[in-house]
Amino acid sequence: MSTVTGTPDTHSLDALLAQVPPQLLAGRRVLVTGAARGLGLAFVKCLLRAGARVVAADILADLLQAEVQALREAGADVHAVVADLSDSASITACAAAAVAALGGLDGLVNNAAITNSGGRDPHELEVDMWDRVMDVNVRGTWLMSRACHAALKASGQGAIVNLASDTALWGAPKLLAYVASKGAVIAMTHSLAREWGADGITVNAVAPGLTLVEATEYVPKARHEKYLEGRAIPREQQAADVCGPVLFALSGLARFVTGQLLPVNGGFVMH
Repeated sequence: MSTVTGTPDTHSLDALLAQVPPQLLAGRRVLVTGAARGLGLAFVKCLLRAGARVVAADILADLLQAEVQALREAGADVHAVVADLSDSASITACAAAAVAALGGLDGLVNNAAITNSGGRDPHELEVDMWDRVMDVNVRGTWLMSRACHAALKASGQGAIVNLASDTALWGAPKLLAYVASKGAVIAMTHSLAREWGADGITVNAVAPGLTLVEATEYVPKARHEKYLEGRAIPREQQAADVCGPVLFALSGLARFVTGQLLPVNGGFVMH
């Protein structure tokens, strides 16, 4: 089949950063979870380029500190907070640290997630593995949103972006716990949008397709080929492809958009 032409650099994060309006999120204070690598780190870099002030949170302490230090040395207004999204006390402390570092909070990107169940049939999936995925992906998203609610409400322009997955829209095999958790994130997005709209907080979800980041290195070649064959835009998905929708959802351009799900997968799933 045919594929999109052009060099990989055309779709790279650096290419996107060159196009981001530097005043799009000027002064906005944003917390990003799962920010030490992959999509989370790409979001941090794009937010900084758009003028935001950022707290990057992750459980991978050494990697997080190294990435944030490099950004700070380049002049970025970014802070690192080590956080475990499976631990409620750690979540509460992370939210408080973000508010203290930034003097408030205007945006939250619930990006942190784990897969763990990859490659297992439903009858082979251990209960403790199911629980671990749900603790981080669902419970962690809920608790972080709750911990940030007061600061987002006080902002008057609060915005939450939850990272879902298009696997929840087509039922990817051998990923039961992950798919179920991301389906729950979508449902939670709808409910929180209803609950917190009167507080001036928008809540939306972005559902990426299979993206070339560290977390998907284990994915079999056949799965990549399935995506390439099914996409309306037939190329591999890059982290940069997901950044634009997240920036939009956090910006004033989306001030009347809430409770929505945006699949970002090159047309593999059309919602």
